[in-house]
Amino acid sequence: MTSLPFANLARPLNRAGDEVLPLLARIIFAGVLLMYFWNSGLTKVGDGVFGIFNPSLGAYAQIFPKAMEAVGYDVSQLGIFHWAVVVAGTIAEFVLPLLLVIGLFTRLAALGMIGFVVVQSLTDLYGHGGIAHIETFGAWFDGASDALILDQRAFWILGLSVLVFKGAGALSIDRVLFRNAPSAHQAVLQQ
Repeated sequence: MTSLPFANLARPLNRAGDEVLPLLARIIFAGVLLMYFWNSGLTKVGDGVFGIFNPSLGAYAQIFPKAMEAVGYDVSQLGIFHWAVVVAGTIAEFVLPLLLVIGLFTRLAALGMIGFVVVQSLTDLYGHGGIAHIETFGAWFDGASDALILDQRAFWILGLSVLVFKGAGALSIDRVLFRNAPSAHQAVLQQ
C-alpha cells in the first residue's frame, strides 16, 4: 500500500510542531501575559522586604471583593484562610509565569496557570460583577472577538493547554534536566 504524498511531509511537520509550538506558546506568553501577571502581583504586595506575606488592602479587595465589602474593607476581620489564599495567589502570580517563560516544570506550571485564570475569571464575573456587563463577559459565536472574559481568556487557556500537552519544547530548562526521560509519546508507545 502506498502512502499519500502528504504523509512524508506530515511526519516532519508533526515532529517540528512538538518543538516549535510549545516554544512559540512560551514566547507569546512572555510577550503578552508575563508583565500583566507580574504587575497584578505587585499591586498585592505590602510594604517592606517581606511585603508578600503582608498583602495590601487591594490584594484582599481583588481576590475577595464581596467578603471585603461585607467587613467594610477592614482586613483584620478576615481570617487566616483569606490571608493564606491571598499570599498563595500573589506568589503564584510571580512564580508560575516565571516557570513558564524559562521552561521549568512547564506542564505543571501551565496547569496551575489554567486554574489561576479560571479562578481569576470567576472572581471577575461573580465577585466584581462582570457577569452583569455582557460586553465584558462576552459570548462565543457572537461575531465579536473582544470580550475580556470568554474571548481573551479562552485564548490564554488554549496557549497554556499547548504547554500542558506538549511540554516546554525547545530551549527550556525542562529539556536540559529531563532530556533522558522518556517523552509522553514514548511512554505511550512502551505500554
